[in-house]
Amino acid sequence: MRMTALRVVRGPAPRQRPATGQPVPDRIRISDYPSPLPGSLTESAVSRSVSAEPAAEGPQKFEAVRYPVFHSENLGEIEAFLRTAYPGVLIGHTGPRHTSVGVRRDVLGPVTLDRIALGFDLSYGVERTGTLCVASVHAGVIEHSGPGGGTEDLRPGRVGLLGADELPSSGIVRAGRYDLTLFDSALLDRLAVGEGGASVRITASGPRTPAAARRLTEAVTHLKHLAADPTTAGNPLLIATATDYLAATVLATVPTTAVTAPDAADRRDAHPGVVRRAIAYLESHVHEDITVAAVAAAAFVTPRALQLAFRRHLGTTPLRYLRRLRLAGAHEQLLAAAPGDGQTVASVARAWGFAHPGRFAAAYHRCYGHTPSEILRHSR
Repeated sequence: MRMTALRVVRGPAPRQRPATGQPVPDRIRISDYPSPLPGSLTESAVSRSVSAEPAAEGPQKFEAVRYPVFHSENLGEIEAFLRTAYPGVLIGHTGPRHTSVGVRRDVLGPVTLDRIALGFDLSYGVERTGTLCVASVHAGVIEHSGPGGGTEDLRPGRVGLLGADELPSSGIVRAGRYDLTLFDSALLDRLAVGEGGASVRITASGPRTPAAARRLTEAVTHLKHLAADPTTAGNPLLIATATDYLAATVLATVPTTAVTAPDAADRRDAHPGVVRRAIAYLESHVHEDITVAAVAAAAFVTPRALQLAFRRHLGTTPLRYLRRLRLAGAHEQLLAAAPGDGQTVASVARAWGFAHPGRFAAAYHRCYGHTPSEILRHSR
């Protein structure tokens, strides 16, 4: 099986004819995604409901979009799909005209979740884009080469990060089945900060240990389940919470430049006044998409000082405190439920950003000593 070449260039490449007289493959510029895809893939209305564009001020409102499965053995359709699905790439096709690609795409806020069945070998090159890709291999091999010349193979059962160092890289994706989870590295900055206030960067090509790899895989699987559920689309808080969960898992499982240890200024700033300002912000924005960076800015300190202040004076973290506020909100909603209003434990949990009803029920029971189902039955 010959290979279809997929490579990144900085500008238009002139068409030339090699000495062998063989025709130069057509090159197609990739445009930005998402837009309704041509050929046999069109946009589904199943789960579009919330604008993905950030507002001029305030929290972002994310969307959930599910696209129907794309499948084609037509080279033109495949090229058209790739140019809309993956920006900044040029395609050079030198293999047989008979190829096949199948893709299921879900979009959950700023995260794109692709499941790909590739019927041919594909070479790729990635310029510095700021996009991270968590790649899981079900069948096949990803042969990835970084800017230093080292090569690492991702084989079935492995998970790795492509574009981790934000430097040009390249490789070959062999025919097989893959899950690709793509998101902008800026998503990590919602939860952490690098040295000197710089953006957080990934410094390794994958999780540190097999246990860390399993944890990252579980986070991706959780997002896939949410993206496949039509009820997720109308809940931007749930989407934001889920994508932050993915970012937090990446930060916990993969080496990064995130600075976690407070410095002298952070220790000086971690006083009770910071906690009071932060709590006031959390309480007034409890229904919104909240980041640690936003809370720290509202309290006029760094994220590290904010974390230290909460640990020092409350024995918790800002996000755990926010979770407790949302749990209290769910408790009040359950108590206020009336017969025939259609509310369920799952709907109340989702309204307050809890995606997993079982975990919500366990957290609720630890806090209130009863299950949410018991409270809902009693209130009616």
